[in-house]
Amino acid sequence: MYCKTTTAIAAAMALFSAGMVSAATLELTGTIRDFKDSHPDFEAVIGGLQTGAIETTLDADGKPVLSPLGLASSQFSTQADFAQWYRDVPGVNQSTSLTLTLNETAPGSGVFQYSSNSFFPIDDQLFGNQGRAHNYHFTYEITGTLSFKPTDSFTFTGDDDLWVFVGGKLALDLGGVHGAVTGGFTGQTLIDSLGLSQDTNYGFSIFFAERHTSQSNFTITTTLPLSTPAVPLPASLPLLAGGLAGITLLARRRKVQA
Repeated sequence: MYCKTTTAIAAAMALFSAGMVSAATLELTGTIRDFKDSHPDFEAVIGGLQTGAIETTLDADGKPVLSPLGLASSQFSTQADFAQWYRDVPGVNQSTSLTLTLNETAPGSGVFQYSSNSFFPIDDQLFGNQGRAHNYHFTYEITGTLSFKPTDSFTFTGDDDLWVFVGGKLALDLGGVHGAVTGGFTGQTLIDSLGLSQDTNYGFSIFFAERHTSQSNFTITTTLPLSTPAVPLPASLPLLAGGLAGITLLARRRKVQA
């Protein structure tokens, strides 16, 4: 009896520990769309960082729209071509889902990060590499929900285009074909600049594009409790619910909220 009890306790502790480890990650699932290098917006002009190329609000479909400045830029062709970036268009692009796992930078810090200086998630997939070492021509769209405190932060470093919308409003603007650049915002910025309110649920959208050889950098660092559409949970997770409930309440940023 003693051995069986000890074994059961050990198994329970192992399961609990596994839950703790998984709780210190944040998963973001989005859609990758692959394009051919013949598309007018890909493998074309390297014009550098360009802010103001898109409107500050999304269209009725929740997609970005080129501004007059963007339409006048050599880095973007037409509104119709740009509208294809984040939509499935037969014959123009092919799509698949991609999940990024952001790991807590230090236990209990509440700071989560995904970082790659070789971000080529669809090498030899979809349209393929087109004779190159990597597949350089794709977009990545992540949508979900968040709430925030004034002290929360979001930082991105990478290339090429990157736009973040919160509550349908532009919060981060790093457009253009360029080398790795860094930008970000805080919860206080969302309050002061966008008129949003803390502790309120908002939709968020991240729009990324890799448009040109020969680099692809992608780093997200955040304390925001970002949540993308849920996936089925492993059958063992409900067993942890009672034991982890208290921990989850005390560690808001250790949980990807549904």
